[in-house]
Amino acid sequence: MGHSKVLALILSGIGTVFRKRDPSLNDVAHMRAAMRSAIVSLCFLSTGAATAQDSRIVPTGVVERKYFVDGPSAVMRTTSSAPCDRRGHLCDVWYPSDIQSGKPRAVVVWANGTADAPVEPKVYDYLLSHLASWGFVVVATRDPKTGYGDTVLDSLEYLKAQADTPASPIHRRVDLDRVGVAGHSQGATGAINAMLKAQGRIRTTVAFQLPSQRWCSPADRCVLTEDLRAAKSGSIFYVGGTFDVIISPDRQSDGEKLNSLSAYYEATPNVLLKAKGLVKLANHNDLLGKPGCGSAVVGSPLTCTLGVYGYLGLPTAWLAWQLQGSSEAGAAFREDKGEFFAARAWSGQASNVR
Repeated sequence: MGHSKVLALILSGIGTVFRKRDPSLNDVAHMRAAMRSAIVSLCFLSTGAATAQDSRIVPTGVVERKYFVDGPSAVMRTTSSAPCDRRGHLCDVWYPSDIQSGKPRAVVVWANGTADAPVEPKVYDYLLSHLASWGFVVVATRDPKTGYGDTVLDSLEYLKAQADTPASPIHRRVDLDRVGVAGHSQGATGAINAMLKAQGRIRTTVAFQLPSQRWCSPADRCVLTEDLRAAKSGSIFYVGGTFDVIISPDRQSDGEKLNSLSAYYEATPNVLLKAKGLVKLANHNDLLGKPGCGSAVVGSPLTCTLGVYGYLGLPTAWLAWQLQGSSEAGAAFREDKGEFFAARAWSGQASNVR
């Protein structure tokens, strides 16, 4: 395919993502900046497309290899019989089939990226099933606009109610003192906002493809700078992709807002444990792969390059450390020394973990 056709597809894909995934993204100046970034992406694509197909993400460290594959448990899923959040959406729960054995399980609350309709469980099923296979109970509202974090917290309340219901398969099998949250795109915003609003009830956040503040109207659709800088508890792992140069770039190009993952990372107080890294060759919607891009539910195929592969190992390890107490997993993120910094499938790594 010629470069001009590829560029046209990239720009078409940008428009599709902006219209369908966040209706506020109409600012002309921002679109011009996006077009400039798209041209840069074209340069990456011209040299990296074959690499993207060939690499398929090969985990290199002991911890990444461990959590890259599914865990030891088969996975079950249930759906609420009635709406579970304040906007009238259903909730889905993924849990390990052996949940009745051992100690009560840690919780991961999931926040969806933007969509035009309720987000069906199949959209993120591969990733969330992967987490459940490692022993987590995962709950997600089907809300397609999770940025404020309120419906994310509603889904946690639903899970609590299920844990108190004798007929529920998770009755008394959930450890509500070990709760984390994760989310994609607008859901990454919702995940962080949920943690900040939870007043210490949520221990950690994994924020996948967190949008730059320039795309947020109203402003609190993103994480507000003052709220992030005022955080006193929790931890955050910022995860991006090197091809996601439009919505969630690693480096600041202009302005004083938090318009890059590095800016978010730097604004996060050092009292919080934090890390940042980008999966090489991944774009904004690779997380939706099942596991490859061919099965991903995306508006434009060029917003998914490889699939979910790169997002399995180290993000799961972060949660295993923060919520399950794995010291081996935690050691992977030690500043400059952990295997995270030597991972070949990652770039732009940063951490304050000692």
